[in-house]
Amino acid sequence: MSKRFAGVVTLGVAAALALSACGGESAGGDGGGADKAAGGSVTLKLVAADYGDGPTADNSGDKFWKGVVDEFQAANPGIKVDVQVINWNDIDTQVATMVQNGQMPDILQTGDYSGFVKDGLLYKVDEVLSANTQSDMLEKFAEFGKVDGTAYGIPFVSSARALFYNKDLFSKAGISEPPKTWDELKADAEKLKKAGVTQPFGLPLGQEEAQGESFLWFMGNGGGYKDASGKWAIDSPQNVETFTFLKELHAAGLTTPNPGTKDRKTVWEDFAAGKVGMVNGGPMSMPIFEKGGLTNYGVAAIPGKSGPLDTTLGVEDWIMAFNKNGHQEEIKKFFDFFYSSSAAQKISDTYKLLPVTKSGIEKLSGDEKLKPFLDALPNATFYPFTDPQWAEVNKQIKQTIGGAVTDDPAKVLGAIQKVAAAG
Repeated sequence: MSKRFAGVVTLGVAAALALSACGGESAGGDGGGADKAAGGSVTLKLVAADYGDGPTADNSGDKFWKGVVDEFQAANPGIKVDVQVINWNDIDTQVATMVQNGQMPDILQTGDYSGFVKDGLLYKVDEVLSANTQSDMLEKFAEFGKVDGTAYGIPFVSSARALFYNKDLFSKAGISEPPKTWDELKADAEKLKKAGVTQPFGLPLGQEEAQGESFLWFMGNGGGYKDASGKWAIDSPQNVETFTFLKELHAAGLTTPNPGTKDRKTVWEDFAAGKVGMVNGGPMSMPIFEKGGLTNYGVAAIPGKSGPLDTTLGVEDWIMAFNKNGHQEEIKKFFDFFYSSSAAQKISDTYKLLPVTKSGIEKLSGDEKLKPFLDALPNATFYPFTDPQWAEVNKQIKQTIGGAVTDDPAKVLGAIQKVAAAG
């Protein structure tokens, strides 16, 4: 999965910030006039993040986009699409260099676009996406692409979270069903430890996506990064109580050792190897589990303090269109093709990521393993990425929140709150 959803995020994984800009074609581009006037084909430059394991692995990102582009070009012989797939670790830096050099792509798919919009580099969604395609988008996801009622970002893929548990280890420990509350989770973790499981609960609080794991636990106690009024509340009593509980779990040897240094992928691989009894994850976790030889696992709602979460963490990545080259018409054709074709199914098949359209969800509704996540999407809760300070807060969370399971939770969360309040 991506270094965002299965590493972005950091989906991650991770997320778009508030936007403000004007669309329209830029006077800086040639508008593609030369090739159009000559009656030749137009070439769109598409830069995309790699949702596989990177170019050193199976090049799944290249394979995915080649399939999409081949199908599109066959239906639109006057338009060529040149694709460059970049690892999540490098894409932000490389795209920033492209923009600095005035070599903007026509289409960019990644996790953040606020700076591009702020600089007036992007088309409005209305300019490059048909009304039919827009109406097919999940409203809650599409809404985050808007500023002052105008959309600039187009949802690309999404993900949700749930609890995975190893059925064989549960059976060995005498546990008949997944936990629904924190007390049940702790009791089950104690049984797993007694049965010889080295990591009863997998707790990844390393820099890969500590903000996601923490948010899931916060929500289970009625907390979050902000309160109901929209004010930052990272060191709220609910959140401090949450990390006090996690600190107790860790001190009892019921979690991953040294959670603050462990990334999700490492913990998911340990789950696949039978070393972990329970772990939070998403549909993109499943290929890792199955690659490691684990197929006998269950999926359940994430336990909260007094009951299962009635929401889940929703994550989305974005695709956007740059206006410099003036290829508005061709970009619109590509987008409308992409969202109406089999691309959503291919994304799910390749990466176990979820679609952002109603029709895409309907097509996948028969997949029993994906069903818990598809059902959760409409009621998802998102990071506060519409707040400009989220970028700094997110960085601070990734770097320091893991220390709250060994240090004083109030102190660690208070330091992050200061970063949030400084914005």
